Formats: sequence, structure tokens, C-alpha cells
Amino acid sequence: MIPLHALTVTEAAAAIHSGQLSPIALLEALLARIGARDPGLKAWVWVDEKGALETARQRAAEAQARQFTGPLHGVPVGLKDIYHVAGMITTAGAGAFAHERPTQDAESVARLRQAGAIIVGKTKTTEFAYLDPADTHNPWNPAHTPGGSSSGSAAAVAARMVPLTLGSQTVGSTLRPAGYCGVIGFKPSHGRISCRGVVPLAWSLDHVGIFCRSVADAALVLQVLAGHDPGDPLSATEPVADYAHLKPQRAPRLGMARQFFLERASAEVTAHLEKVGEALARAGASVEELKLPPSFSGIHEAGTRVMQVEAAAFHAERFATHAAQYRPKIQALIEAGLKAGGVDYALAQQLRWRFRAEMGPLFDHVDALLMPVAGTPAPKGLDSTGDPTFCAPWSFAGLPAISLPSGLAQDGLPLAIQLVSGAFDEARLLAVAQWCEAALRFSAAPPE
Repeated sequence: MIPLHALTVTEAAAAIHSGQLSPIALLEALLARIGARDPGLKAWVWVDEKGALETARQRAAEAQARQFTGPLHGVPVGLKDIYHVAGMITTAGAGAFAHERPTQDAESVARLRQAGAIIVGKTKTTEFAYLDPADTHNPWNPAHTPGGSSSGSAAAVAARMVPLTLGSQTVGSTLRPAGYCGVIGFKPSHGRISCRGVVPLAWSLDHVGIFCRSVADAALVLQVLAGHDPGDPLSATEPVADYAHLKPQRAPRLGMARQFFLERASAEVTAHLEKVGEALARAGASVEELKLPPSFSGIHEAGTRVMQVEAAAFHAERFATHAAQYRPKIQALIEAGLKAGGVDYALAQQLRWRFRAEMGPLFDHVDALLMPVAGTPAPKGLDSTGDPTFCAPWSFAGLPAISLPSGLAQDGLPLAIQLVSGAFDEARLLAVAQWCEAALRFSAAPPE
């Protein structure tokens, strides 16, 4: 039998719906797991044991009466500590000067509750979801970073403390830690999931991110979270597909833009990606070389400028009083944004939209781009969260992307691939990812 802590979201939800598993038993197993593993990994800021158990008892009674709240009935969830949860302090990984005690849930948290999920607590984040690291360790090797900024969310799912967490991605803060920790990391198109009630880094670029251990999990959770939110001015109005019932994917057409990753990826990562491409081709996929559009050359600079200015705008009032209490990297980001001109910001936004438009025709010829998530496995040390370069263009363009664990490096750390598809084409991306997941058959787990 699979240990309760090892169940995926879909496995746990199915067992609860069938009456084979009590939400109380599942939560108690996970709380025991957190108690055993977290002192060494430091993935959690706060575990609401009392509140979670109270909700689990309610979900158990409802399940016994066959009155299910939704598709995540009884499934425990962790939240990156930039998500507002009514009655819980939001620290955003910063000092007391920035702490908030919200009275209302973030929209995504409210939707999780409506689907029957149990909120376990808050996971660690870098300060204000930027580059200054949290103290979380990588479950595969605690001497290495788990990545960031969603450090605790990735580590908690990898270490089997919960089957599901939410993070965020402005540059590479979901896919990169997922890749480093050997789990699924998924961010849909910008605006597909509401960011209302999530502490922003840069609102034009911020995405809700999902950490789990199967593509089916990611699809189910997207089904719960996707959809327009009138309270979020950047929330998309595009129709929501039936993600929870993915249609079987024919062998996909994959595109590799080697011009992008060859210069920055290590020899090991490059060789691994070529082997993955060959394996997917043997399984029936077509893998072809493609060139990125001309605007690609400026997308990193443009996205960085937008992030600087919008971070400065959000923090301006607080920064005027507490600048010395900000950590160095977020402090430098805000200072750069305060110095930036309005014309530079407008031109940067213009280039972002041009790049997004120029990427569109590529997805008439391929179903998804195939590339690394990061240039190396998780770096050693906790003074860096790694290089987000390979995730940045797709975040800056607001395109959907997913990280799949795909093998192990020579040092035993996970390696991962990244798949990217067209705007609001999450159904196609998830179907491609599920096909690749089945072909790759990655099943390794961190050492106990």
C-alpha cells in the first residue's frame, strides 16, 4: 500500500470520495510527516494544526454523509506566505515592519476552500518573493538550495509533507524550485488565476503557481482556480476549458530553441535535454529546431524593467520609512525602479506585448517548446536561489509553462524539462505534459 503521505492530490481525493480514506487520517499522517521532516528542511512558516484538524473533522463528517464540498474535498494544501488567509499573519518572508493580518482570504484560497481543501499553513518564501533567500533546504540534499522564491512550497511537496501547495511566479519562482526539487511546477497564462489577495512583486508579471506530483493533479487544481475574478483588474475573461478531463494527446509536436539554452546551460543539462528529446521522439513525438522571434533579444531587459518599476510602485510608501530593513536584492530592485523613467517603462511594456504576439505563430507549428528549466541542477549553498533565465521570457510574456522532473544528475539531484505553449492554451499544454510524463516515467523521490 502507498503510505498516506505519498498520495498525490488525485489519489487522495479519489480515496476520500470512495470512502476508503478519512480526511482526518490523511491530515494526521501529514502533520506527523511535517513534524518529522520540517525541523531539518524548514519549509514551513506556520502550521495551523488546530484549524486544519477542525476542518478535517468537518470534511470527514461531510464525506460520511456523502455531502462532498468539491473536487478537493479533504485534500490538505500549503500556501506560500504571500497569500492572504483570514486570521493568519502574512509575513511575505520579511521582518515585522511588513507583516499583515488579513481578514479576508485571497481569491485563490477562497476557491480552494470552496472545493473542499484543508489549509494546513504557510510555506516559506524569499523576501517579498524576490531573490533574497529563505532558509529552506532542498529535500534531495539539504546542502543545496530548493530554489525560490517559492522555496517552502516546492520543498514541502517534494518531501511529501503535503500533496499540493501554491506558489507564485514573476520570473521563475514556481518552475525553477519545482525543477530543483523534482516535482511538478505549473503556471498558467497571466490572468488565468486571480492574484487578488496575493502580495505582489510586479502585477503585470505575477502568476499563481501550482506545486504537485502529477500532471493530473495540476489539471485538477487549475480547474478549481481558473476563471474570471471581477475583483482583480488583470483577471482574464477567456473561457475556461475542461482541464480536469484531459483528452488523450496524440504524439506532440515539440520545438527546441537551442539558440536560447546552449549558451547558458551546463554540459550535463544540455546532454540530458538532448537525451530527453531523443526519448520523446522514439515514443512518437516530433522534435524540431525552431528560431525565436526578433523581439526575444530584448525580452529579458524589458521584463526586468517592468518588474523594477512595479515593485517600486507597490513598495514606495513603505520603503520611504523602512528602506534599511529591506534585504539587499529586493532593496536594489526597488531603488532601480524608483530611478526609472516612465518612457522606459512604457517601451518595456510595448516590447513584452510584441514578443507575446510574435510567439503566437510558432504554436501553429508546434504544440509546445521543450527546454531546460534551469541551466544546472540545484546549486550548492543557501545564499542563492539559482538562475531563473530559462523561465523568464515565458513569465514576461504571460505564457503558460510547466516543469516536469525528467531524470537525476550525476550528484543525485533532480533534472527537469520545461514545456511552454501559447497564451490561454493550458488544455493543450497539460495534455502534452501528460503525454511526456507517461513517456519519461520519472518516479524517483528524495531520500528519507
